[in-house]
Formats: sequence, C-alpha cells, structure tokens
Amino acid sequence: MTSDSAAILIVDDEPPIRRLLRTTLGAQDYRVVEAATAKDALAMLRHHQIDLVLLDLGLPDIDGLALIGRIRQDSPVPIVVLSSRGEEAAKVAALDAGADDYVTKPFGAEELMARLRAALRHRLQQQGTRPVFESADLRVDLVHHHVQVAGREVKLSPKEYDILEQLVIHAGKVLTHRHLLREAWRDETVDPQYLRVYVRQLRQKIEADPASPRHLITEAGVGYRLV
Repeated sequence: MTSDSAAILIVDDEPPIRRLLRTTLGAQDYRVVEAATAKDALAMLRHHQIDLVLLDLGLPDIDGLALIGRIRQDSPVPIVVLSSRGEEAAKVAALDAGADDYVTKPFGAEELMARLRAALRHRLQQQGTRPVFESADLRVDLVHHHVQVAGREVKLSPKEYDILEQLVIHAGKVLTHRHLLREAWRDETVDPQYLRVYVRQLRQKIEADPASPRHLITEAGVGYRLV
C-alpha cells in the first residue's frame, strides 16, 4: 500500500482541524474522506474502502473509545488516535480498546506522517503471506524462529523471543505493557518491571546502540513499538 493509493478517514468534529489534516495529508498524496461524528464515520467505513482511520476522541455523539470498539467489531483497519487528551491513562485506554497508535495535539506534521506510515505498514504485514519482519539490519523469521542482525544470527531466551514475536506480529503498532504481559507471561498482573528488564536485554542483542534504539522504541508510560 503506497501513500498515493491509501484512503484515510479523518474523524473530527472541528472543521479547522479537518482542514489542516486534509491539507497535510493531501500534500503527501493520501486520499482523504471526512466525518464530523461517529455515526458518519461508521457510514463512511461501510461505503468506502478505507485504509486508515485518524480519530479524535472528543466526538459529539459517541465517545471515541466506544467508536474504536464499534469499528473493531467489524474491521481490522488501522486506527490512529489524534487527541488533546495527553495523559498516559487515556493513551493506554485507547490502545487497549484497539487503536494502533496515539498522537497528542498539538502535533508535528512529520511525526504524524511517520506514525501513519508505520500503521499502514503494520496492516500490510498482517495481510502478507510471509511472516518475516525486515527493517534496516534486523530480520525476524517467525516460522523458523530466526533472528538476525546485520546477517548475524542472534540467540534469544524464550521470554525475549516471546516479547519480540508480539512486537513483530504488531510491527508499527504501540503495544501496551498490559498486552505484552498478557501474551508473554499469560498474566497481566505481573510486575511491569520484569518486562522492562527483558526489553533492556533484548535491546542489547538487536540494537547497534541500545542507548539510542532504532528498532524497539519506548512509548513512555504506555508500552513499546517495533519499527
């Protein structure tokens, strides 16, 4: 999916924000569809082939979190939340509800475009037939459980691999601490500090410079993403 073929649904009840986003996305050759309410957004999703939803949580008819749930009942379309609610609890709630990413207003155009590209790549990987993740010098083969960095085989512990596997499956998507604990430990109540220890160990093995990671990115207070 390339930018010149991707259709993005903007869901925001503020005309100036929609106008700004329409201009920003149009400059990158995205096709734009707009909705001011959750009701209109659901109708657009039914009648248009939408590749990504850019969603404001403060809608006049249905709460944005509820809308995420409604969309997820029928569609795996990537959802990037664009909201003025910047507190960590709001981000975690949106991601746990099914959003792929969360960008806080005011936002920078370059950051927003990078988040959209990552979410679209994640969708492409979900649709692909080869479960192999490749990014720069990192290659992860989920079929054969092979991890390579710059062509060199990397040995991971079972728990490190479980964490990396989840990040690969959802590459480009922010995974909350709760999600990773549930999938890697089968227990959401495990102390997140254990997760941080394993992530630190994982970075030592897959990052050229663990202090400045380029693959395994921390979303402060929320979770991690693989890019």
